[in-house]
Amino acid sequence: MRAYGFAVAFLAAAVLVGAMAGAADLNPLGTAAALLDRLPFVHLSSGLGPLDRAVLFQIRLPRVVLGALVGGALSLAGAGYQGVFRNPLVDSSLLGSSAGAGLGATIAIVHLGTSSPAALPVAAFVGSLAGVAVAYLAGAAGGPGTSTLLLAGLAVSMFLTAVQTYLLQRSTQDIQRVYSWLLGSLSAATWHQTGQILPYLAVAVTVVLLHGRHLDVLSVGDEEARSLGMHPGRIRLVVVAGCALAAAGAVAVSGLIGFVGIIVPHAVRRLAGSSYRRVLPLSMLFGAGFLVLADTLARTVVAPAELPIGVVTALIGSPAFIWILRSTRSVRT
Repeated sequence: MRAYGFAVAFLAAAVLVGAMAGAADLNPLGTAAALLDRLPFVHLSSGLGPLDRAVLFQIRLPRVVLGALVGGALSLAGAGYQGVFRNPLVDSSLLGSSAGAGLGATIAIVHLGTSSPAALPVAAFVGSLAGVAVAYLAGAAGGPGTSTLLLAGLAVSMFLTAVQTYLLQRSTQDIQRVYSWLLGSLSAATWHQTGQILPYLAVAVTVVLLHGRHLDVLSVGDEEARSLGMHPGRIRLVVVAGCALAAAGAVAVSGLIGFVGIIVPHAVRRLAGSSYRRVLPLSMLFGAGFLVLADTLARTVVAPAELPIGVVTALIGSPAFIWILRSTRSVRT
């Protein structure tokens, strides 16, 4: 329980930092009081004026909440994939999700341009799910086993990336916009976007969290799982589908953000052990807080300009990934 308390405190602190940081100088105590005032049965006077409240609740808080949802979804998806493949170095990018989203977004930008901005997140969402579906079907056709599925995911990702590169080569005027999306950003966050992805993330989170015990059994081996009456192939399909839905919902509104799904679950294992009944929910909480802080850095470190959030997570995640490689003696979790 201590790990859960620490995770909740970390997320709350990240939300408070994200809500206070920015060009407009908000009173820290007033900001905290205004946020607490929105909780049920809590009534506090913040002292913030109408303009400050508009900045807090219409500009900063939607971005903070969306960042928390995206970070939690990516971390949960990464932990789920690592449980399926029994490999701490796996995340959604290795199973066609990121490549599919990138191709979908590129098609929307190249062929629709600015005529239909709402088509971009839809195309990324559909592309992400399609990439995982093709990878899973290709892996299933190649035979049983997680290694076959992982190799199929890598092959599909390379193919989709090649198609994306071809499209960009034929439409060089769209390269800057495509790469801006690929590097990730939450600058256009709104409450509407949050409401759009919330149902998908709710379904994905429920599905994956309910399979924590099954992933613990799978980590021992398929034979042990079958002896307990479980169906490893069916469990993997359901968990992969849930993780794909979580990752697709995240990238649809944020673009591609790397390393979150690798480094957060690995750090959680160091903190709370290897049981997925703890790793999955804790990864979601810590991932939410981590991305909120990363986004806060992205929009403040070079203010008034803004760094792509994918650059920030890469700068943090690359050294952490090297540390994971050095500290992991076995790829089995």
